[in-house]
Amino acid sequence: MFIINTHVTRNIPHVQARVPLTCHRPDPKKSAAVFLSPLYYYYKYGVINNDNRQFSDRKMEPSHAAAELRSEFLRVLRSRRSPEVPLTVEPGKPVLEPMYQENPRPTYSETMASCPKANISNFKELLQEENFYLITEAGEQGRLPVIILSMKENNHQKRPAIVFLHSTNKCKEWLRPLLEAYASRGYIAIAIDSRYHGERASSLTTYRDVGAIFLALHANFLMKTEELTKLVYSSVVSKFDFATSSASTQVLLFLCRLSCYHGKKVWDLIKLVDYLTTQREDIDPSRIGITGESLGGMHAWFAAAADTRYAVAVPIIGVQGFKWAIDHDKWQARVDSIKAVFEEARTDLGKSAIDKEVVEKVWDRIAPGLASKFDAPHTIPIIAPRPVLILNGEEDPRCPLAGLEDPVSRACKGYEAALCLDNFKVIAEPGIGHRMTPSMVKEASDWFDKFLAK
Repeated sequence: MFIINTHVTRNIPHVQARVPLTCHRPDPKKSAAVFLSPLYYYYKYGVINNDNRQFSDRKMEPSHAAAELRSEFLRVLRSRRSPEVPLTVEPGKPVLEPMYQENPRPTYSETMASCPKANISNFKELLQEENFYLITEAGEQGRLPVIILSMKENNHQKRPAIVFLHSTNKCKEWLRPLLEAYASRGYIAIAIDSRYHGERASSLTTYRDVGAIFLALHANFLMKTEELTKLVYSSVVSKFDFATSSASTQVLLFLCRLSCYHGKKVWDLIKLVDYLTTQREDIDPSRIGITGESLGGMHAWFAAAADTRYAVAVPIIGVQGFKWAIDHDKWQARVDSIKAVFEEARTDLGKSAIDKEVVEKVWDRIAPGLASKFDAPHTIPIIAPRPVLILNGEEDPRCPLAGLEDPVSRACKGYEAALCLDNFKVIAEPGIGHRMTPSMVKEASDWFDKFLAK
């Protein structure tokens, strides 16, 4: 396991070396008892059996603590989603004019275009594209847009698959350079639209408007019912299909469906992997990876923690300690990325400025547990022993490096206990803020090749 990387100058135990710091495996010649005796080790995140199997074959039994946390996370998801429906597939079409909720409209990503790609002369002829919708729950937002790129094959062998998640205000089509690059190298490359993005958005302000509406769920929200009704209908509700009822009832129903946004995205990813593992003959269900940038990186982290069928995870500029940021007054950059939401809460709470109380209340409302039991110190370690690569910028104000000390320390112990030290790696790129870089794209590519490619 290599833990954080080059030119990190902060004095953080596990995150400080100017060259990659390695936690080595024990030498079997010097530590025969560790590798050869039937000794059982117990650690908070699991119990492992040290027998004579090869190191790469060792598996950590799901611990009671990890199973309990996953169970609690799923309970929260189920309590805040729309009625369950059978998982079904509806045909779709390529999106000719993707919805980007930012101005100016993005046109090209040199970073994503840098992804390693196989040199195939007739690549376009061999590339195949699928567009469809997964129905994950009742309601319009339960209609999950999916795009899959892969190469036409004659041998019909099962292949590894990777799910790619976009950042805020982007959409699945933005990820096409990555999808094509991975498809050229034999992967099934999958992307989806996050909730209130892409095909799940109705305007250039849908995601921002929904953020403001989240705050209406707060018990002290002061907006009058008729004002709330007007806001809801003018922003997003007009697109949705609600049962016939009074306007007030429809608004309340809509607000219930809005709550726990991040959890609902994880619900989408759980239903997506249901589909990938049960309805795809071309995918090896034991070799499914997940990655994402920023908002997508956070969702990749939570999905891997919640569902063990995601075998490898690479969250990019998405992992942070939310509680740490609140406690150490380092929440400003993250708050500024969706400031309108916090301003609504500030007004509602009668505050003259956004402070840590406002931040805590907003996180608890839109993502219950995000700054407590589901925060990084608790959910990163339970991914062990599955391979995880965390890619951040050393100067990223939204994901402060010091806030990873506790999650990394706990994760180290989990992977060490599982005797799979090479399965955990964190890289903080020097001089980089909140942005994905070509080197991150290359590191992610190498990580997936190492653990998923055969």
